[in-house]
Amino acid sequence: MDSSTQGQSTSLQRLQNVENRIVRVLELAGGVMDELANPIGPRKGLLDKNCLEFMQLIKDIQVTLREEIKSACEYRPFEKCDYGPRLSNEICCKKLECVLAQLDVMEQTIKDSQLGQ
Repeated sequence: MDSSTQGQSTSLQRLQNVENRIVRVLELAGGVMDELANPIGPRKGLLDKNCLEFMQLIKDIQVTLREEIKSACEYRPFEKCDYGPRLSNEICCKKLECVLAQLDVMEQTIKDSQLGQ
């Protein structure tokens, strides 16, 4: 396996890990919502644990996506190709930037809600 293929494989593995973390984040969010809806009241310890894990996963996701965006923007595999592949690469970068922006908003919302408690 040459270094280019290996780099792509490593990048894909990191993005797969991000996807798995996003699934876990959603599971945690659902668990917190269930706990908040508990008729006898939420268990503070469980909420604290889930919120801490949630925030750590969000930070990990952001760091990995930022690194992948930077790497993708520096990577120029299409220099000898036509316009289409380059445009596709730029669109992917913009999509990842949008995901990061949405994660930043989610993180700020969580911080704001924690401050309001």
